[in-house]
Amino acid sequence: MGAKISRIEYYLPGSVLSNEDLVDQHPEWNPQKVEKKVGIRNRHIALPEETALDMAVKAAEKLFVSVDPNTIDFVLFCTQSPDHLLPTSACIAQERLGLRTNIGAMDFNLGCSGYIYGLALSKSLIESGMAANVLLLTGETYSKFMAVSDISNRSIFGDAATASLISKSDNDHIGEFVLGTDGKGAENLIVRNINAQNAFRLTDGKSPELYMNGPEIFNFTIETIPPLVGAVCVKNRIAKNDVDYVILHQANKYIIEFLISTIGLDPSKCHIDMLEYGNTVSNTIPIALKDSWDRGLIKTGDKVLLAGFGVGYSWGSTIIRV
Repeated sequence: MGAKISRIEYYLPGSVLSNEDLVDQHPEWNPQKVEKKVGIRNRHIALPEETALDMAVKAAEKLFVSVDPNTIDFVLFCTQSPDHLLPTSACIAQERLGLRTNIGAMDFNLGCSGYIYGLALSKSLIESGMAANVLLLTGETYSKFMAVSDISNRSIFGDAATASLISKSDNDHIGEFVLGTDGKGAENLIVRNINAQNAFRLTDGKSPELYMNGPEIFNFTIETIPPLVGAVCVKNRIAKNDVDYVILHQANKYIIEFLISTIGLDPSKCHIDMLEYGNTVSNTIPIALKDSWDRGLIKTGDKVLLAGFGVGYSWGSTIIRV
């Protein structure tokens, strides 16, 4: 018994924040320079009343146009911006999507490595016999943690949600995983002013604030991801050059191009496209997978290396066969 990604859909909120919008608020910035460096022109931003769960439900509804919701045995929802401290957002998604009640549902809190971890959890559920079809949701609204004055983070992050159907398969289309964790980097990408110490009350009346130490995140990435790519190729018994396509977490154009050069990958086999999305955290890999398939960049039988990395620190990689 194996597992495969059967289908992916995604949802982008209707509100768009362009580079020109950012420059209107910060005249010292140049929209062309922003696009050239980070590879981002527009970001979709959730409305004030729109949540990560709202968006994930809409992505799943798109999936269910061609998938029978009664076949779902488990719901996994990766988010760092849940609707509530409790109850679990995946439980609410079950009810809102009209899924059966004799299924499992749980949230897990991970960022840019989240989709890889979600695939690992889904594969484990399927191979253990606990599920035949897993609905893997991702959804993030980092925009709600950023002040209007925070142009650095606002130029990078966008909001989005995805829904993937992970299904039992006669052949294993999802390969072996390499996962990693190093909590010493926790303070380098963190939402400040709100935590369990104050029972999730805002500290001194301050708003939640996304803080990112860009140089340290960059250092972590260039130290960790090249060995990760090598390790996942070894674990899956495949030469790096025999991988047909590579989808790294779409952090920003500069980082991805640096990694491609450092690892020695063929740029023509590597996905770089966040121009209209921005960095959508756990959503970047499934969005890139669907776009790559729809555009004919990957085809049936291709071996695609996936790697996610970021907040935590947390990282993971696998190789799938499309």
